[in-house]
Amino acid sequence: MNIRPIRTRADYRAALKEAERLWEAEPGTRDGDRVEVLVTLIEAYEARHFPIPAPDPVQAIEFMLEQKGLSRRDLEPAIGSRGRVSEIMTRKRPLTLPMVRALSALLQIPTDVLVQQYETRSAA
Repeated sequence: MNIRPIRTRADYRAALKEAERLWEAEPGTRDGDRVEVLVTLIEAYEARHFPIPAPDPVQAIEFMLEQKGLSRRDLEPAIGSRGRVSEIMTRKRPLTLPMVRALSALLQIPTDVLVQQYETRSAA
C-alpha cells in the first residue's frame, strides 16, 4: 500500500488493515515509520468523518468524579454549599465562570468543555 491521503471508506479500511499488519513494527524502522504516518492519517480521517462531541459540562463533571473516586461533597470547594452543588448537578442552575475555573483545576477538565452551553431546568 502506498501512503496517500485517506479520501474514501475503502481507503480508510485499507489504511486500518495496513496499520494493523504493521502494528508491532519497531519505532525508527521503515515499517515503524510507515505505521506512524498511517496512524496520523487515520486519526485525521476519523476526526473529520466520525467526530465525537464533547460531553456537556454536567456529564463531564460526573465522569471525572467517577474516574477520580470523588463524591459531590468534593465539589463544594469549587462550587459552594451542598445545596449549590445539588443545583448545578441537577441542572437547576448553570455554572458560573469562577466555578468553571475552580472545577477545571480540581477535576482537570478543559475549560472549553465546562463553558459549553447546556440545558438547565427551571426551578418552577
